[in-house]
Amino acid sequence: MSMDKPLRHLRDWRGQRVWITGASSGIGRALAVRLAQQGATVFASARNREALMALEREAGVHALPCDVTDRASMLGVAETIRARAGALDVLIANAGTCEYVDVRAFDSALFARVFATNFAGVVHTVEAALPLLRAGNARWLAGVGSSAAWNGLPRAEAYGASKAALHYLLDSLRVDLTREHFRVTTIAPGFVETPLTDRNDFAMPMRIGVEEAVDRILDGFAAGRDAIDFPPAFVAALKLLSLLPVSLRNRLLQRTLRTA
Repeated sequence: MSMDKPLRHLRDWRGQRVWITGASSGIGRALAVRLAQQGATVFASARNREALMALEREAGVHALPCDVTDRASMLGVAETIRARAGALDVLIANAGTCEYVDVRAFDSALFARVFATNFAGVVHTVEAALPLLRAGNARWLAGVGSSAAWNGLPRAEAYGASKAALHYLLDSLRVDLTREHFRVTTIAPGFVETPLTDRNDFAMPMRIGVEEAVDRILDGFAAGRDAIDFPPAFVAALKLLSLLPVSLRNRLLQRTLRTA
């Protein structure tokens, strides 16, 4: 379908064909439920087949189990979506993982695992989804990054670097896809109450509930934002931290590390 101009806002999800990865829990699951309730046709993907089937029964989404680290798996899901819906309007590449680094036992394999999901997994997803989005109406591509991408945080060498790479990818896609009337949105949450953050062994300032996170994401779509960052106070603190001289920023983060 040709478009004369890009969609500026997405307030009405009725009839939108949406693919969400990482939909078996956390933000992805909550988004899938909410968008299905609002009338979208939701294709929900994750590795956890049992959780996806439960989501399908509960919310009426289309469960499409897959592994974002497997290119062939993602291309196969895209073909299933094409057969069922013909096209996609919105992609929300949400699948992600986190492992923390112990510099006393530095492990490159940990980095490979994290990047395989958080970066390569999004690349596989985008490759699979772009032809479907080009045939759709909204042409909206969104990726879930992290506020951790803005600073070098303690123990987050792998996670933060993978999300920084994702942010760069989305920024570049935004430039290159503008001529095709795409919208590209980077979603950068702070701490959200999910099974992933439940495993953290440190204080998580200003952590918010998953439903509040979904509210903020959908508000961002409705406002047509290229960047959806939240919660505001946490984002402001991190951005202020990034403006400090490196030596001062390092001292403050060292203090955080000692406290943890």
